[in-house]
Amino acid sequence: MVHDESLIVRGEDSHDRIAVRTVNETAFERSDEAGLVDSLRLEGAIILSLVAVIEEQVVGHILFSRMWIDDRDSAHAAVALAPMAVLPAFQRQGIGGKLIRSGLDALRGRGERIVIVLGHAHYYPRFGFSTEKARGLASPFPPEAYMAAELASHALNGIAGTVRYPVSFGL
Repeated sequence: MVHDESLIVRGEDSHDRIAVRTVNETAFERSDEAGLVDSLRLEGAIILSLVAVIEEQVVGHILFSRMWIDDRDSAHAAVALAPMAVLPAFQRQGIGGKLIRSGLDALRGRGERIVIVLGHAHYYPRFGFSTEKARGLASPFPPEAYMAAELASHALNGIAGTVRYPVSFGL
């Protein structure tokens, strides 16, 4: 088990890029998510990228990028959480949760109001995500795995529309 004092969550810097790629490729057992991270960097869509570090080794990564909710009258800014990865040897030790909480706190501090994730229905609700909050958002994803969290009270009130991800997502 990782002791909290040995885990550091900090902003990704340019020296972390190879380690971030390795974490994503290893955790997902493919290169799709690592390629998405690289593409989002090139697109300039990244809002926040955090790494989890233990004894100078990057063991986890989380990325947040700008997305939009388009309704009849306007586009509402939102944030996509994707991907989030932890090296297999360090999974189930609270590192992913620490990355999510740190990221949501940082986004809240920056005035962001809505975060959307496609993920496990039994994992993300503990961080404030729910399928109910995402019900008014049209997306290409299965509704049982598509969730939203409000970083500001009632941020989704009156908002219904189609989500628009950065081009890098290929949607």
